[in-house]
Amino acid sequence: MEKFVNQPLKPRSFFTFSLSVLLATFAAALGAQSVEAAKPMALRTIMERLGRDMQAVTGAISKEDWPLVTELAPRIAKHAEPSMSEKMRILAWLGADAGKFRGLDGQVHDAATAMGEAAQRNDGQAVIAAFSKTQQSCLACHQSYRRSFVEKFYGSR
Repeated sequence: MEKFVNQPLKPRSFFTFSLSVLLATFAAALGAQSVEAAKPMALRTIMERLGRDMQAVTGAISKEDWPLVTELAPRIAKHAEPSMSEKMRILAWLGADAGKFRGLDGQVHDAATAMGEAAQRNDGQAVIAAFSKTQQSCLACHQSYRRSFVEKFYGSR
């Protein structure tokens, strides 16, 4: 053992060892990135919840269940938001489109708020009109960003 420690490392052995360490580090980093890319972002969970709430509103409208619409509308208008670090990743990706994205989110907020107010008044026509505006804002956002968002943050799925 003592002979091995005192012997100088040959240049070729040193190169092989260094290359092995470098490749192992690179492979570990790639593995960590693919795990991160595969891990769903909070925004996905938020969108899934919004989808369920929107479907529930559709059912409530069909039954003229205005108290249920009144309950659901604020959940849509004031939906949860991703963590600050996730927001920063999304805003960096959006770049110059961040204002448009926020504007569409604001339209969803305003329309869902109006829907809830109309439901409190038992005004079915106004509920349906506000629900339509809410859906149109959701659709505009999805058509503008969903595909490229999924490709950026989840790869080609």
